[in-house]
Amino acid sequence: MKIFSAHIEDLRSLYITNLKKALDMEEKITKALPEMIENSTDPELTDAFRMHLEETQGHVATIESLLRSYLGEVETETCKAINGLTTEAADTIKDATDSSIRDIALIGAAQQVEHHEIAVYGTLRRWAEIMGLEEDAALLESIEAEEENADAVLSEIAERVNLEATV
Repeated sequence: MKIFSAHIEDLRSLYITNLKKALDMEEKITKALPEMIENSTDPELTDAFRMHLEETQGHVATIESLLRSYLGEVETETCKAINGLTTEAADTIKDATDSSIRDIALIGAAQQVEHHEIAVYGTLRRWAEIMGLEEDAALLESIEAEEENADAVLSEIAERVNLEATV
């Protein structure tokens, strides 16, 4: 049940509301990645998670900057989708007792998060373009590209890790 309304009246308010959700998403990912780093056993996967943690911290700063420019402050709004995805990842860490299976599951959970982020940033970028916010669009496109790259890196690692687990 929603207690407070976001008062979405136009594309600009929808855009700002979704920037707030993107910030919440990135903050939650920043909190989830250290546990994923700690629980991964494949060195390449661990390095990929570490690299993406650094990128994610940069995403937080970028979204905070955008929100400050519109609101004069930084606010978040709960991203319900990332709550579910990070909960799934945490459950996977607990449930997978075999380290190679845990790595496979961590990759799957991370890719689900990446796919959500790609969708979020693609949508925000397009809205920024529609509103003529070229600087915002460029920043969001850069984040989207980093998310797509993270997904590609995870796919490459998965190819090897999945094969190793079946041998």
